Amino acid sequence: MKRIEVTHLTEYQFAHVVTLKSHRLLIRPREGHDIRIQSSSLEIFPAHEVRWARDVFNNSVATVNFKEPADRLSIFSRVIIEHYDEAPLDFIVEEYAVNYPFRYPPTEETDLLPYLKPNFPKQREIIKDWLKKIDIGTSIETYVLLQRMSKWLNANINYTIREEAGVQSPSMTLDSNSGSCRDYATLFIEACRQLGLASRFVSGYVLAPSTEYGNASTHAWAEVFLPGPGWKGFDPTSGELTGSHHIATAVSRHPETVPPVSGSFVGNEQQPRLTVNVQVTAV
Repeated sequence: MKRIEVTHLTEYQFAHVVTLKSHRLLIRPREGHDIRIQSSSLEIFPAHEVRWARDVFNNSVATVNFKEPADRLSIFSRVIIEHYDEAPLDFIVEEYAVNYPFRYPPTEETDLLPYLKPNFPKQREIIKDWLKKIDIGTSIETYVLLQRMSKWLNANINYTIREEAGVQSPSMTLDSNSGSCRDYATLFIEACRQLGLASRFVSGYVLAPSTEYGNASTHAWAEVFLPGPGWKGFDPTSGELTGSHHIATAVSRHPETVPPVSGSFVGNEQQPRLTVNVQVTAV
């Protein structure tokens, strides 16, 4: 078991006083048999009211409504978790799904349908051409196929930090040969769905040496539903299977629906100054 502390500061500085509209936060880790929250705190300025809820994906969502205008918005989260997923390779896939291709049972396929539909249906041929480079063949172990795709992206796509919101389309990532972690995950998910493998987008944090010095950021990867173990995480940015160094905060069918902090304001302001500081530390 690992104990990990995550601190996440998001701060906006405005040149003038503005009226802050409702904000939505997806920064609380998803608890389960692998992750338990030991302690958590959330500090927000200005005066506000917080309401917690579970969305359709069972993510913990905080809705923040502000009580007064301000020239600054500060959101600071501190969480200590216990992470138990220290043997990510210790799983057994159901016999019928060990090798690809396979088909989900009808009862599961109905529930997984949203995770089988492409987000970029017009790019099917582009993904098909890319998959030819991976050399899937006519029969391959399902896990080997997924790892082969993940490691290809890690080895051939250049990582870049993109400050703008949203994700690149698969064609943009392949044409530019570069992308952020959320772009890697988006391409990986589209390929999985084209192959008939249910997959979803995951937003969260990752424990790595650089994250302990404040120059980290949120992270993104993908999960694939494998009969037997269920949702298994694949991080194509690093080419690794996810484990005790990955901390999920939100999952979604579409990669653009789960930003950590989202909201708006009303006022005479063009571009507020944004500061984001994330630290993920083993304790």
